[in-house]
Parts: sequence; C-alpha cells; structure tokens
Amino acid sequence: MSETKQTTLQISGMTCAACANRIEKGLNKLEGVTEANVNFALETAHVEYTPTELSVDEIVRKVEKLGYQAVPKDEKAEDSGDYRQKEIARQKRKFILSAILSLPLLWSMVGHFSFTSWIWMPELFMNPWFQLALATPVQFIIGSQFYIGAYKALHNKSANMDVLVALGTSAAYFYSLYLTIESIGRPHHMVEMYYETSAVLITLILLGKLFEALAKGRTSEAIKTLMGLQAKTALVIRDGQEMTIPVEEVAVGDTIVVRPGEKIPVDGEVIEGQSSVDESMLTGESIPVEKQAGAHVFGATINKNGILKLKATKIGKETALAQIIKVVEEAQGSKAPIQRIADKISGIFVPIVVGIAVLVFLVWYIWVTPGDFANALEKLIAVLVIACPCALGLATPTSIMAGSGRAAEAGVLFKGGEHLETTQQIDTVVLDKTGTVTKGKPELTDVIMEGIKEEEFLRLVGSAEKNSEHPLAEAIVAGIIEKGISLASTDEFEAIPGYGIRAVVEGRTVLIGTRKLMARYEVAAEQAFDSMNDLESKGKTAMVVAVDGRYAGIVAVADTIKETSKEAIARLKQMGIEVIMITGDNQRTAEAIAAETGIDRVLAEILPEGKAEEVKKLQNQGKKVAMVGDGINDAPALAMADIGIAMGTGTDVAMEAGDITLMRGDLNSIADAIHMSRKTMTNIKQNLFWALAYNSLGIPIAAAGFLAPWVAGAAMALSSVSVVLNALRLQRVKL
Repeated sequence: MSETKQTTLQISGMTCAACANRIEKGLNKLEGVTEANVNFALETAHVEYTPTELSVDEIVRKVEKLGYQAVPKDEKAEDSGDYRQKEIARQKRKFILSAILSLPLLWSMVGHFSFTSWIWMPELFMNPWFQLALATPVQFIIGSQFYIGAYKALHNKSANMDVLVALGTSAAYFYSLYLTIESIGRPHHMVEMYYETSAVLITLILLGKLFEALAKGRTSEAIKTLMGLQAKTALVIRDGQEMTIPVEEVAVGDTIVVRPGEKIPVDGEVIEGQSSVDESMLTGESIPVEKQAGAHVFGATINKNGILKLKATKIGKETALAQIIKVVEEAQGSKAPIQRIADKISGIFVPIVVGIAVLVFLVWYIWVTPGDFANALEKLIAVLVIACPCALGLATPTSIMAGSGRAAEAGVLFKGGEHLETTQQIDTVVLDKTGTVTKGKPELTDVIMEGIKEEEFLRLVGSAEKNSEHPLAEAIVAGIIEKGISLASTDEFEAIPGYGIRAVVEGRTVLIGTRKLMARYEVAAEQAFDSMNDLESKGKTAMVVAVDGRYAGIVAVADTIKETSKEAIARLKQMGIEVIMITGDNQRTAEAIAAETGIDRVLAEILPEGKAEEVKKLQNQGKKVAMVGDGINDAPALAMADIGIAMGTGTDVAMEAGDITLMRGDLNSIADAIHMSRKTMTNIKQNLFWALAYNSLGIPIAAAGFLAPWVAGAAMALSSVSVVLNALRLQRVKL
C-alpha cells in the first residue's frame, strides 16, 4: 500500500456550509485523495493523499476550479492570524460603506408607515433616481461577492447561500429599476420602490459575516494561547561563547543556558544545574517539578529558581508543545459524525428553498393577491433570505473548536472531532493499575524494628541494599536517604536470586529478604510472619531483616496510589460510569489497591496481550469502553477500546495508540474529558436545533407574508451570531 501524506489548505471564498460541502465532495472525487475534510468555521481543508498519484498543486488547482482560493497553510501561525485580521478589516470596511449608503434608503422606508409620518423626511430621499444612485454601488460593488459566489456555485452545478442572496436582492433591485424607468414624467413620491430591501439586506448580511469573522477568531483562541507560550529567543553556548539567538535557529545538540524566571526554549536534557520547573502550561499541574542532571525538560515551561544548562534534543515541530498544537489543530479541523448530517441537509437545502420561494411567489401572484407583482415578489425575497443555511454550517465546527480548545487548556487533548463525540457515550472505564491508578514506581512505606534503634536499623539496611540493582532495593535506599540518614560502606555483598541479599556492614552481617532466606540461614523470624501477611494483604512487598543472625525487623515497599486516584474514581462513579481495574499483578495486591481507591471490579493476573481481549469481552456485552493506560503493553488495548485514553506521563507508543491524551498523570482528567464531551455534544445539538428552527419557523412565516425582507435578513444574521455565541459558552466550562 502506498504511503499517504497530509496537507492543510487555507480556503477563502466560502460563504456557507454548502460551499464547504461542495469543496469536500470535489476533493474526495480526486484520484489519489484518501480523505478530505473541509471545515467552514476554520476555513481550512485537511487532505490526506497519495503523493505518487497527486501533488499539493493539483489539489489547490481543483479547489480553484470549484471557484475558491486555496493556499497551503503557512507553518507560521502569525500569517494565518494576519490573514484573519485582514479579512475582518475588509469586512468592516465593506459593512461601514454599505451602511452609510443604505441609511437614507432605510430612512425613506420608515417614512412610508402611517405611525412614523411625524419623522422629518428630506424630499431628495424620496427621489427614485437618488435611491437608484445609492442602491447600485451596494448591489454591484459591495454585493459583488454574492454574484461571484453564485456564478461559481451554479457553474459547478450546485447552489449555496450566495445564490439565495443574489436572487433575492436582484429581484428587489431590478423590479425597482423597472418602476424607476416607468416613473419618468410622474410625481416621484407616488412610486413605491424596493431599493431599500436589496441594500439593507446586503448590509445586514455583511454585518452577520463580520460578527461571524470576529467569533471565528475567538473560537481558535486556544491555539493562539498555546502558540503564545513559546519562547522567542534562546541563550546558547557556541565555541565557548554565550550568545542569544532566535529560537528557530537552535540546533539539536546545542547547549542552552536557562536562567531563573526564563522560559525553556526547546525540549532538552539537563546536563548541569538543579532547579524546579513550572510545567503547568503543558500538564495543568500547578506544583513545580524538580529537575537535575539527566532530567528531561520541555519548551515553553518556566525555570523557577536555579540556573539550568541543557542539551537541545527536540526543536521546532518536534517539541512537545508543537505536537500538542498539531493535535489541537487537527481535532478542531476534523468532523464529528453528527456534522455529516448537517452537511447533507445544507447540500440539498438551497435548491429546495428556491423551489419553495418560486411556489410562494406564484401562490401570492395568482391566488392571494392576484396581479400584485410587487407584493408577491416581497414574499419571494423574504423566503429566500430567511432560509440562508449559514447557521447550519457553523453549528457543529464552532462547538468542536471551542470544546476541544477548552479541553486542551485543562490538559486533555482530543485527537479528533469523532473522539470528542464518542467519549460522551462511554459507560465503562478500564484503568491499567501501574502508572495509571498508582505512581508506577515503588516507595518505602513501612519500617518495623525489634530490639534495635530506628536510625541504626535504617543505616544498616540502606548500606546493605545500596549495592543491589533491584528496583525494590533502589526504593528502600531512596526512602532511607530521604530521612536524612547517611550510609556506610559495605565489606561484603551477595545477591541471592529468589531469596534476597546478604551483606557485611561495618563488621555486622545483614540479611534482607524472604521467609525462605531466613530459613536458609536458620534465623528464627516466625514472630514477623503475621505482620508480613498483613502488609502483603495491603498490596505491599514485605522483607524480613536479620542482623548478626537475629531477627531485627521488617521493611515494606509498594507502588503507592496517586493522591487524586480515589477522588477521581468516586467522581467517575458519580457520573454513572463503571470503573474496572486491569493488571498483571496478583489478585491479592490488585484487590488491596481496588479496595483503597473504591474500585468495585478487578481483572488481575492479565498478561499484556490479554488486556485487549478483556476489552473486547466488555464490548461484546454491549458496553462502550474507554481504556486508560500509559505503557507499551497497554497500546493494543488502547487501540481496541471505543476510546483509548493515554496518560501523557507515559510512553510515546501509548500516546500514539490513544484517541485522547491526558497531559497530567491525574485520573480526574478522565472525568474532565467525559464531562467536556457531554457538554460539547449538548451544545452541538442546541446549535443544530436553533439553526434548523430559524429556517423551519422562518420559511412558513415569510411565506404567509408576516415577515418583511429586511426583518428576514436581520433574523438570518442573528441566527448565525446566536449559534456562534452559544458555542463560545464552552470556553467557560469549569473543569
């Protein structure tokens, strides 16, 4: 199978969801395109293609043939920001000019009503030729975008919002032009014109477009915020000289100096120095992380108190922050399955509306008010305008952008809109034990002595164990050093596989290990066995200690539970979600940890390859399963689950297999992800309801003659704005 590539294009010229739908269909028909997604709200096209069959230039040409402009999205975010700002400024200028020209026309229209006859009306405003002079530039210069869009759409055998606007406003303009020519030689105040209908409609639609452009800018605020985190410069050492260079010029292997209070410019490894680093912008974790030689640091995090010297390991697009930005951009640009319904509706909507409008015109002209062309035309224009499907096109993508952006701020990265939608259906969460529920590394938890002082006991144990390479020995030594006890040198050391160790410290023989080790050296340690059983029932590994052939005490280590695990599991259960723990550990240890955290069901002694099988079994019972893990052995189960959730503290393989990445090692993020998904889906449904309600209610009201065209224009603009504002509420969701 040929290798595929991906490209993102910035599209300009789209006016509604029907445009996005048409570009998407056109691109998907191209030979060599695997999948194309066009996002109306983001104004982008994300295309997966086979480079051996197709080039980016050919994809761009296809978009241009369909009547739109496309450029490969510049890697520099500032350029797309500039593009958006220029677009907003252009829309603003057009709206202001249109409003100035339309105001006298609106004034003349208001003067027609009997209840507003007291308003002063300049005689000039009632002159048909003056009205024509004002309406013409609005119709054909400012409104040219609608004609161009309509021509391109019809030329490509489809219809969009531009067709509706161009039809409606042209009907009003040309009928008024006909009346103006007819009025030659008659007193002009006797003639009723419809110039204000076309001009005010175009002005209102431009106002709606301006609001849309402003709101679209706000929905992608999350990406701008993430990009703003990047350091602009780096202090590097080259040829023994310190020099400040732009961050783009940093090369892999460069030595970088980061002073207290400065941002770390790129991902790297500490080679010298000690400091605490604030990683909250990446993980959401507020407590600074201690760093020393050998530790990894990430670009955009803040060095707090010491000077760090580091070697650059990842730069540019390879850094953790750049990868996060990429995930968020792709999620915002992808489609949730629910959006495809909206796309289908908007694809067939415009032709149906044109048909309804023509029918409404005929009914009014032939039956309701026979022969009254002006009245029938007004109804046709109102139907065409109220039916514009802009809101429908904005309903889903704006919610996905706002929802995934808000989640990213809380350290939850959705890899796509489909995952954002599926997560709300989850009813079962399967948690891997090690590194997910627990911290993933053993710690010294219990020390029991008999007939010996604590300090002496710990000094002997730590000195003996420091020669062992076993992870449990490392945990014991680290725990003892943490208590401020200095260790002595050993005269002899022997590791006895399956039993423990024997060492001579300062002339004293120390044995640390299992019950079998004590029996082998004939140490009477029976009084320790009850305590050992008790510790083991709590999921701890207990070791007996003997000094000079006599029982001296017990040390126990355990992979301790994360501080937030119990609270997070209670929160998930409160949300109506079943929580299951899966582990390769023995049943007794697993059940002890489950009891401590409030997990009701345990799948223990499961081999790595068996985890995916267990997930499959749950799915066969009709459950929607989310698997949460952090290691390579979890990757098959993450891929098998309906939603794979990878802990960001884990391996790259797990993160690659997951649909959601949690930047913090905190299980509360699972509840956050599900909560955000539920909120976003509710928001999308509200948007779709309102978008369709405006049209469904508006068309019959306009057809019945209760809606003036300019009111229809205002309602149509309002529908788009209300949908976008509703989506923006997601940015304030508390997590």
